Amino acid sequence: MANQRKAGAILGYANIIVKNLVNLVYTPMLLSFVGQADYGVFQTSNSFVFSLSLLTFGFSDAYIRFYTQKRANGTEKDINVLNGMYLLLYIFVCVVALGLGLLFAANVGTFFASSFTQDQVGLAGQLMGIMAFSVACTLFSTVFDAYILAHEQFRFQQTRQMFTSLATPVFAFVLLNLGMGAVGVALAQLAVNVTLLLLNARFAIMKLRMRFDIHRFDGALFKAIAAFSAWIFANQICDLVNNSVPNMLLGALTSAVVVSVFAVSIQVRNVFVSLSTVMSNVFVPKINRIVAESDDNAELTSLMTRVGRYQMFLFCWVYCGFVILGRFFVAKWAGEGFMDAYYLICAMALPLGVPLCQNTGIEIQRAKNKHRARSAVYLCMAALNVLFTWFASPYLGYWAPAIAYIASISLGNGIFMNWYYHARIGLDMAFYWKRNLPVVIGSAVVTVVCMLGTSLLPVSSWFGFFAWGAVYTLLFAVVMWRFVLDPLEREKAVSKLSFLR
Repeated sequence: MANQRKAGAILGYANIIVKNLVNLVYTPMLLSFVGQADYGVFQTSNSFVFSLSLLTFGFSDAYIRFYTQKRANGTEKDINVLNGMYLLLYIFVCVVALGLGLLFAANVGTFFASSFTQDQVGLAGQLMGIMAFSVACTLFSTVFDAYILAHEQFRFQQTRQMFTSLATPVFAFVLLNLGMGAVGVALAQLAVNVTLLLLNARFAIMKLRMRFDIHRFDGALFKAIAAFSAWIFANQICDLVNNSVPNMLLGALTSAVVVSVFAVSIQVRNVFVSLSTVMSNVFVPKINRIVAESDDNAELTSLMTRVGRYQMFLFCWVYCGFVILGRFFVAKWAGEGFMDAYYLICAMALPLGVPLCQNTGIEIQRAKNKHRARSAVYLCMAALNVLFTWFASPYLGYWAPAIAYIASISLGNGIFMNWYYHARIGLDMAFYWKRNLPVVIGSAVVTVVCMLGTSLLPVSSWFGFFAWGAVYTLLFAVVMWRFVLDPLEREKAVSKLSFLR
């Protein structure tokens, strides 16, 4: 399993590189084919239909915890009953999601008639209808995906994700060249999601021998799962508010062009999120095993700090690099009309660094069944986010959801959660920050030096972009090696480099 975790992390980061390299071409390609306005319609429709993922009610995230408990204390039949329960549950969820998605599509004018043109309203209806089927496929695939993750089959999981990253733009490019526009992009996503569903089902049933017992229904188990999942569901509402509701509100209150600028900033912001979740996801089964077998807070603190330190190095390197070079990159990648996206990304991603480097703490909470308080606080932050975005969007445009997002992340994910980890979960957060704060300080120093340098020698060409990127990376590495890494970390790094030679 340790080898699977290592392979999963390596493939995960390789997948991120591939995905982002593809996006370097994919997003400008979409903008070129469909235009800024239709791109905004596509993103609005996608955000609207994606809200149907809430119908899982958090059950998907609860699977690993209950599977681990059944594997430790139950029998194979108990696991089959658990699988059967999830199968029936997700069949119901998919039917409801598909029905609601088609209902959205049929009544799209109710939502966007005042902000979209008649043609844009018609396009949104077509997109929502296709996306409803796509979401239904994704939801049903969760049954098999959770079982694969519980078995720590990270090689298959990450390879499948890489297939998604490569196949979607290829299919979309073919359909765009056939003149299908944004509808072709939605059809490409549907085709890939159907393929992923079939691959997941085949691997889980044929390779991992997943079996379902749909004749026995454990009422007590279902109640326990429902109680546990309810608070995860609350947290998913918060994630929806942060990731999808702003697009919907901007689409209803402003214009498709405003949505497109904010959507580009969200797309880059999600790159930072993906950098963090890759490493934390591979430790989910291990965290649940530690809690189930010993519930050792010292071991959990050590794990969270060690993983968080790697995440902090990576986050700071990428974020500070974007601050230094991102203005030029956004101008070349998305176009001069999207320059405000650079400032939106810098502002929203900065407070995001704290929770992204503490993602293992979320899994520790869930494994301990102490995630209620986090979800309750996040719900309050989400409500404030929606209210501020609703009232301020007509005046501030895309800065309204950005300001609301920054406030909610700083107060909820930052200040409250660090207190909660220390005072209620039992983790030593003073030790965590003693190990990780030097990374932040060192990164800030490097950023200031490079910003002063780029003010004297501005980044005005791709040669300058890559030259400054190399200078920044070298300076970052020197500062981290000399002032941040401890002797043991240096020794491990040298041994790995020696092995590569």
